[in-house]
Amino acid sequence: MGQELLSLCQVETRRLLWIVGMLFAVILVVQHLELPYGTVLSSILSAAKVPVEGKSRFEAVDSPSDSEAVGNVSLSNDLNYTGTYGIHEMANDTRTSGFVLERNEVSNRTLDIDEDTGNDQEEPSDIFVKQNRTFIVENVNPLETDIEQERRHSSFEKQNTTDTTFSEGGTRNESNTTDEVVNSTAGFPTTSPASPMINSSSIAAPAIIETNVGAPPIAVGSNVTLVQKDQTTLSQKPESSEQLHSNLSRTERSSSLTRVPEMNKEPEVPALDVYSIADMNKLLRKSRSSYHSVKPRWSSTVDQELQYAASQIENAPLLKSDQTLYAPLYRNLSMFKRSYELMENTFKVYVYREGERPILHSPFLRGIYASEGWFMKQMEADKRFVTKNPRKAHLYYLPFSSRRLEESLYVPNSHNRKNLVQYLKDYVDMIAGKYPFWNRTGGADHFLVACHDWAPSETKKIMAKCIRALCNADVKEGFVVGKDVSLPETYIKNDKKPLRDLGGTRPSKRSILAFFAGSMHGYVRPILLQHWENKDPDMQIFGRLPEGKGNKNYVRHMQSSKYCICAKGYEVNSPRVVEAIFYECVPVIISDNFVPPFFEVLKWESFAVFVLEKDIPNLKNILLSIPKKRYLQMQMRVRRVQQHFLWHAKPEKYDIFHMILHNIWYNRLQQIKPN
Repeated sequence: MGQELLSLCQVETRRLLWIVGMLFAVILVVQHLELPYGTVLSSILSAAKVPVEGKSRFEAVDSPSDSEAVGNVSLSNDLNYTGTYGIHEMANDTRTSGFVLERNEVSNRTLDIDEDTGNDQEEPSDIFVKQNRTFIVENVNPLETDIEQERRHSSFEKQNTTDTTFSEGGTRNESNTTDEVVNSTAGFPTTSPASPMINSSSIAAPAIIETNVGAPPIAVGSNVTLVQKDQTTLSQKPESSEQLHSNLSRTERSSSLTRVPEMNKEPEVPALDVYSIADMNKLLRKSRSSYHSVKPRWSSTVDQELQYAASQIENAPLLKSDQTLYAPLYRNLSMFKRSYELMENTFKVYVYREGERPILHSPFLRGIYASEGWFMKQMEADKRFVTKNPRKAHLYYLPFSSRRLEESLYVPNSHNRKNLVQYLKDYVDMIAGKYPFWNRTGGADHFLVACHDWAPSETKKIMAKCIRALCNADVKEGFVVGKDVSLPETYIKNDKKPLRDLGGTRPSKRSILAFFAGSMHGYVRPILLQHWENKDPDMQIFGRLPEGKGNKNYVRHMQSSKYCICAKGYEVNSPRVVEAIFYECVPVIISDNFVPPFFEVLKWESFAVFVLEKDIPNLKNILLSIPKKRYLQMQMRVRRVQQHFLWHAKPEKYDIFHMILHNIWYNRLQQIKPN
């Protein structure tokens, strides 16, 4: 009996050892393969692992922190949570990478990225992760679309108003002017005087998203998209169709529009929540340092002329002073003077005569959209720059009025502008079918001048490669610094006397520190009034002033103030910027992401003050911190720069007509690679 029991135990022992060995082998195989759902050994033995940028594998890192942040996403571990999580990097597309959060590794490293500059701030472990990636998170509740995304992905519509004047408050009151928001999804936040300060590009507060599997809460920034794993749709980053290298969308209805010349890829720039004037200067330098022009499908003598002009400007003789031009106002006086001379002697524009009135060839000469009208009128009547031979032209002008387009075709309260876009597309198709010039460069040697708020969205596809002179110059909404031109928004009360009331009192007689009056368009102005209306006698901040004949009350305030507040309305642009210069008042621009007019040429910091929207509560301290000597210097420079912002019945040298034309010419030359 004992012999049989011993023999049985030996057999069972061998069988048990064999089974244990097989299990161990299976575990080793699984551990070696690192299956995506994790392994027993990895959950027992692994330490926190995070991907290290630029390395092909993951490294174990000790982590003293309890949270993990990537770009604007903060992954915070619950102190009472005992689960383990890891991150595996995965390919998303040719431009972006993604991360999948998995329950297999502990990860407690904090990764901070400087949101202002786009530069990474590395922890002592030298771990960093690229900013602004798309994240795919397991079992995360869908994130509500924030206001900034709605503004980019949904069309906004505005009601037609029936006001007829700009009023004493300087508000948008042109006949049928589209200034009122008609739906809550228009992308423009509404703010009551009691509401807290709102940042223009991150209006929605960070949302807290919790997983349904016990994962730690995830705090999500406004510019990061979260997608639930099992959902079929993926929220994407806003398309940047306004970039110079974006492809035009064409229908096969046109014989040759689908054949677009190649373009060198424009370098990517970091996406910031708010672009300060310093950030825009960096964007301009970056655009100048990289060649990103369209390569024409066939050569032309005008290309050689442009290359020669570009070379002449790049090697302009040093000019320290000029009798007419005040050097401190300009980024580079020598280059500007040489470029302007070459424009006068060389530049030729062909104006397309096709197209029916009133949308084409019928400008408005009064109101807040008068810039596009005055330019159109003076460009079509010009004999110096306009050529009747299109083969001799360096650029081609598309003479449509964005204001007339809205007035003629938009159906009030329809919330639909597809017919306006289709009209422009049909117009371009007709031009491309009749002439070869559009197809030679895909429209890169064409330009438009449009002041209506809707113009950027209406032209962003069909005219994406054109040089677009826009009043609504919002760097966050597709305005391409270095290619597009910021068009001054000028309010013309009397088209027969555009220089009426020009100037103001001398600085010693300006008793008001800061002045603003206007209707409550957008979200910035209510915040301005919330902090400063009737709060300080030095700060004359109002809503709409009582109406009077000729806006005398409004004009007197502008002419008697040291600083004139130029707060954005629905859009970044405001006629107050030019009005301040017109009345010799130092502009204080409160409009995040606004590219000021003639930005490529003028050094705006030398004669204007830029205040971020978030700094409105500290506005008076900011202005008082400017020394008197500095204020007098800026006020003097406002008077010197004034010549560039004046409309004349007959254009004069260096006036606003010539400056608009020059900046279009100058930006085209900057796209040309010199010989």
